Amino acid sequence: MRTKGIGFLILGAIILLGLAWKMFLGESWGPPSPVKLKGLVGSEKLGFLEDEQVQKVLRTRYGCVLDYNKAGSIEMIREDPAKYDFFFPSSQVALEIYKSLGKPLVKDATIFNSPIVLYSWDIVAEALEKSAILQRQGGVLYAADMGRLVKLVLERAKWTDIGLPSLYGNIAIIPTDPLKSNSGNQFAGLVASILNGGELVDEQAVGKVLPQVNRLFGRVGYMEHSTGVLFEQFLRTGIGAHPIIVGYENQLIEFGLQNKDIWEVVKGKVRILYPVPTVWSSHIIIATNAKAASLIKALEDPEVQRIAWTRHGFRTGLAGVRNDPKVLTVAGIPERIEKVIPMPSPAVMERIIAALQTRSNP
Repeated sequence: MRTKGIGFLILGAIILLGLAWKMFLGESWGPPSPVKLKGLVGSEKLGFLEDEQVQKVLRTRYGCVLDYNKAGSIEMIREDPAKYDFFFPSSQVALEIYKSLGKPLVKDATIFNSPIVLYSWDIVAEALEKSAILQRQGGVLYAADMGRLVKLVLERAKWTDIGLPSLYGNIAIIPTDPLKSNSGNQFAGLVASILNGGELVDEQAVGKVLPQVNRLFGRVGYMEHSTGVLFEQFLRTGIGAHPIIVGYENQLIEFGLQNKDIWEVVKGKVRILYPVPTVWSSHIIIATNAKAASLIKALEDPEVQRIAWTRHGFRTGLAGVRNDPKVLTVAGIPERIEKVIPMPSPAVMERIIAALQTRSNP
């Protein structure tokens, strides 16, 4: 009995030491108390944030429960930050514009990266490859002559000019609305640099290319406010209405992973094209108050980052972490994105946005 009593005393001492150690570290037993965080996010991240595995990690390890609505990256940064705990736009430019407006910012961090790509169809890709606009390298399709493709759009060349009599009208690249959506905004910056001879457009050169940027976007007609909506329309309406669109790399990866039955039907038709050069879309958390700072740590969790790539196609925002395309079901994805040009400065992008705004509201 005495031995048993000593054992209980030792066990009690261990428990007390454990409690003291946890108190010393400022920690508590069990999962953290849940904190609801309200925010605005880009539509391309909805699938990721709705993933039950992601929600479980955020809730049980970090006490983060998210209440969010979708909004375009340019739209959300103009919202009243007092109404939200965080914004989750899709570009560094959006963050810099947010800062320039003098709005509250406790912390920011790049969580994921995704390059801007073009989505098209098999017969369009074949025609562009025969015209030497596309080049195939190791199973990846690169729009190696983006300058010529942009020129064809500006010159009102017809699909018949590149051997596609089955398509009606002029060659077109369809982006989202650059005044509301990040992918359209980033494509406008990319086009400006392409029109600048492939050199990053600066404040001195931007005035020379603005008329052409305006013309290119003016020939699109109606533009969706959301990259996610545009991608859905691309798949639903097909080649006639959406022969080439602008999007994020992760969209096709996520669709193929999350819709395997449908993917088996369409994967032989859809093509992902990597512009040369392209630009990175950096998906950034903007914490408007101290309460939301914990969300950054939660989204940087290695398990969350793994899910982001293997289930949703987002490349990690953490340095030194490899994204292996072999774990994906979608072919034609390169391991690294190397042919990249920086986005123009926020000051240059503000001029581009202002010019496009004038075009939209004459």
